[in-house]
Amino acid sequence: MSFLRRRSAATPAGPDFDVLAMDPGDWPGNLGAGLLPAPDGSCQGVFLRYDLFGGRGPAMIIGNLPEGSPAREVAEGEIPFEVGQLLVALENDEQVYVTGIEDTPVMQGDNLLIVRRLKLSESRISCVQFDRSDNVLVTIASWDRPITDDLYALLKPLPAELFQQG
Repeated sequence: MSFLRRRSAATPAGPDFDVLAMDPGDWPGNLGAGLLPAPDGSCQGVFLRYDLFGGRGPAMIIGNLPEGSPAREVAEGEIPFEVGQLLVALENDEQVYVTGIEDTPVMQGDNLLIVRRLKLSESRISCVQFDRSDNVLVTIASWDRPITDDLYALLKPLPAELFQQG
């Protein structure tokens, strides 16, 4: 995905990489964004929480974790950070683990993505991951709705202003 690249700014207001997600204007529910800070103040990842259930919990979490982010390091069988955040937001304390992984080729515009579909012990959670050309790992975790290939057409870099502190 050649349009994705690290941002070059002297003092970024948020992450120093483009965040790939759905535009908040395209989503009819509430949106929340979280930054994962490192001790040195750099951004170790961004996750966006899309709430379609009117405040009763998120429908989807999309995470963007750059290379070197500790949140990317999970042991075999453990759930991704975004799935954990989805479970916390839903106040679901059930023990969930990865039962299998399937690689699937998907087109996004002119770009071919190799999407990893994670099969989880909690069947109401759908989870996919793919690596971008700038080595940022995108993870999408969805509650009680499947992740279909047409979702990838909705993903685009969000404007940096969305992550400025005000």
